[in-house]
Amino acid sequence: MSLVRLPFAIVSVIIQSAFLALGQIWANKMRSVLTTIGIVIGVASVTAVIAALTGLKSNVLTEFESLGTNKMFVMPHYTGRSRRNPRGYFVGLHVHDFDGMLEHCPSIRAFTRQGGEQYTVSYGTKSEERVPVTGIEPSWHIVEGRTVTVGRPFSLIDDEQGRAVCLINNRLQEKLGLPRDPTGEPIMIGQRRFRVVGLLETRTESSMFRSGGSGSEAYIPLSAAVHTSNDFIDCVAVCRSPDVAEEAKAELAFFLRHKRRIPVGEADDFRIEVVEQFLQEFRKVAATITLVATGVVGISLLVGGVGIMNIMLVSVSERTREIGLRKAVGARPSAILLQFLVEATMLCLMGGLIGLIGGQTLIWGLSKIPDAHLDKAYIPGWAIALAFGFAAAVGLIFGMFPAIKAARLDPIEALRHE
Repeated sequence: MSLVRLPFAIVSVIIQSAFLALGQIWANKMRSVLTTIGIVIGVASVTAVIAALTGLKSNVLTEFESLGTNKMFVMPHYTGRSRRNPRGYFVGLHVHDFDGMLEHCPSIRAFTRQGGEQYTVSYGTKSEERVPVTGIEPSWHIVEGRTVTVGRPFSLIDDEQGRAVCLINNRLQEKLGLPRDPTGEPIMIGQRRFRVVGLLETRTESSMFRSGGSGSEAYIPLSAAVHTSNDFIDCVAVCRSPDVAEEAKAELAFFLRHKRRIPVGEADDFRIEVVEQFLQEFRKVAATITLVATGVVGISLLVGGVGIMNIMLVSVSERTREIGLRKAVGARPSAILLQFLVEATMLCLMGGLIGLIGGQTLIWGLSKIPDAHLDKAYIPGWAIALAFGFAAAVGLIFGMFPAIKAARLDPIEALRHE
């Protein structure tokens, strides 16, 4: 029966000690508040830093994921001032460089060659300057995952014959004052007339690297674009899954080196960037920054712990006669030890709670700063548990020495204490 009652007895003693600790804290309100300032500042700082980094990380990841984690971007790589390699081969990417790529690169599901410039686009009396006009292939819709809401996408005939047709987005439609169904309407792109065949859904993106929104966009067949953009193109490919990104990159690099007749040992004159690699690197950097920032800011928690230890030593000195009286009537050293440990822990936990509220207030204020990109900042559950756990650990560690000192007091000497 004694083993069954033991847990209940321990819980009962802890609860009694907690009430006694609260009574002592309330009796010395000002001193308790000043004692916990270090803990409050430490917890508020730690939670605010973690929440800010979490929000920033969320924004950046959203931006990258909007691009597609299984995408690869192929671009020219200029190693010098000349745009021709030692063999006289043009360094920029050619349309024919990617012919037959899907047959030789099994890890790639689809790709689109694209290229373009900015033009002034006009309709009637209205015009929009510096509109990105991109030449694309029909497979662009598969790669980008964007659909046509009104009208039709480009066909193979549009691309093969270089027809003067175009796709626009809602933003350009509104700027030019086009009708709700703009299909069939003629617009001027630069000095050339194009007929609108479809309206693209508006792309919603994070404003981390952009000024918000997707802006005006126009798309024309690639074969029509290369006649008006000096044959500057790049390529966007989609892997079959993010897991085979490395294999797809190796296959594509081997294919392009063979296609562009680059000898063994000579550097590539093209560059392949994989979105998944950026994500992995960013996650590593974000985790390191979070760890370092938490460690640096957590020093204030240790400073707060030292303050609590000092105050608890003062409390032991002030309550020496009380401790002697309790021991004289039969209180065990373990009960005295537990009382002072609980009191120190309660002080730290109360400081942690106030600090958590302060950290949330800081985050709310930071999220209101324009262009700070902290609108998604929040305190994750593990950070709350870490804050309270660290506060409790500080109370236990720094309260241990004063508690042991109180428990070891001789009752006769304590009763004689003035």
